Amino acid sequence: MTDLTRLSAFDLAKLISTKEVSAVEVATAHLDRIAAVDDRVHAFLHVDRAGALEAAAAVDRGEITGPLAGVPIAVKDVVTTKGVPTTAASKILEGWKPPYDATIVERLKKAGMPILGKTNMDEFAMGSSTEYSAYGPTNNPWDLGRIPGGSGGGSAAALAAYEAPLAIGTDTGGSIRQPGAVTGTVGAKPTYGGTSRYGLIAFSSSLDTPGPCARTVEDTALLHAVIAGHDPRDSTSIPQPVPDVVAAARLGATGDLTGVKLGIVKEFAGDGSEPGVTAAFQESLQKLVKLGAEVVEVSCPHFEYALPAYYLIAPSECSSNLARFDGVRYGLRAGDDGNRSLEEVMSLTREAGFGPEVKRRIIIGTYALSSGYYDAYYGQAQKVRTLITRDFQSAFEKVDVLVSPTTPFVAFPFGSRTSDPYQMYLADLFTIPTNLYGGPAISVPCGLSEGLPVGFQIMAPTLADDRMYRVAAALESAVGTFTPPAL
Repeated sequence: MTDLTRLSAFDLAKLISTKEVSAVEVATAHLDRIAAVDDRVHAFLHVDRAGALEAAAAVDRGEITGPLAGVPIAVKDVVTTKGVPTTAASKILEGWKPPYDATIVERLKKAGMPILGKTNMDEFAMGSSTEYSAYGPTNNPWDLGRIPGGSGGGSAAALAAYEAPLAIGTDTGGSIRQPGAVTGTVGAKPTYGGTSRYGLIAFSSSLDTPGPCARTVEDTALLHAVIAGHDPRDSTSIPQPVPDVVAAARLGATGDLTGVKLGIVKEFAGDGSEPGVTAAFQESLQKLVKLGAEVVEVSCPHFEYALPAYYLIAPSECSSNLARFDGVRYGLRAGDDGNRSLEEVMSLTREAGFGPEVKRRIIIGTYALSSGYYDAYYGQAQKVRTLITRDFQSAFEKVDVLVSPTTPFVAFPFGSRTSDPYQMYLADLFTIPTNLYGGPAISVPCGLSEGLPVGFQIMAPTLADDRMYRVAAALESAVGTFTPPAL
């Protein structure tokens, strides 16, 4: 029999719907694959074998139908799952089982998608390499000595290692797209507010965006359609219809981009990308031109300030959001021996529960928000954000989408950037502007450099998610997909 773990989500759904295989067989194949390889990959923090098989059996009994019914999925550990451990890869939430499901999880269950388990990540989604997980790093299936990207390294690695056909990630500064790029998978950040944040453990509330991860553009679009849509429980959720991203992806797969204008950002030209990354990007751009697209250079003069603005806004919001983790309400409590004050217990709990990157960002954010410095730092960063938004709006008056490499470099070896936070932050150089703007963006594999995957990023106007899927699918049809070495 065909190895079920190698099939796309679309093919699996078709086989299940025609009863050529059962949903239980599909779930079992993936659970067995996890058991066989995850000790080397460490993509999962928790595997819910019983829950996945129970959900698959319900599909086999005909209780649930739908486009992805019976197709298993992995969920990033920052998304709450009722009764299943959810830690955000932090010791401070170790052992916590949420009493409710996130809206996205509710929609996955309603669609009949068995949840295989929770995937590893940088603690509270803060990082670009998954080296900051409190439970140890995830290894890139392309080279187990290299990072799988972050913060959603576990979700991306699970796809590349054929442990799951689909995964859920969250993107605050590139945490879906950057792991997708360095693992040779596809990752999409929907328009901010296009997918519900209800049930997401907040890092930076004005930036966090849940989104789909898969190995093909069509599969990514199919999952996008399942999880997107208005949610009245999220005040930032957009009460508008979701664009038909699946139809757009299938249109793009025909390979016709006649009349589509691709914008390349002039200010990204001196970005310091590795030569192999630049070469793969340029070759892909030429392939899109052969499909009928036109390339136009645009100027976005404030993009160069995106990185410093992001690293004021995101830490400021995290310092506020993470104040709730104090040993009183959730998870870990340290030093509560009956002799210490409440303040001492809170301090000891946060000292023991948070890792170094989380502490660094809380300190930066608290300082930026403090009296006398708010206008100088956080206020200025928000003004820069407005200028970057105007850059995008001006660019989209001239072109349909913007394109760039997803990352300036391929997956780097473990430990090579942890001593220099700024070098680590550069991993998100190309992805952060979109988060500040709020528009959708997607990363698609476009080639190899030094035997490692390179990602191609497509950015679209807000609520034009379908536009990026069309271009992404066209690129995929031109360059194909890339298979990592066997584990």
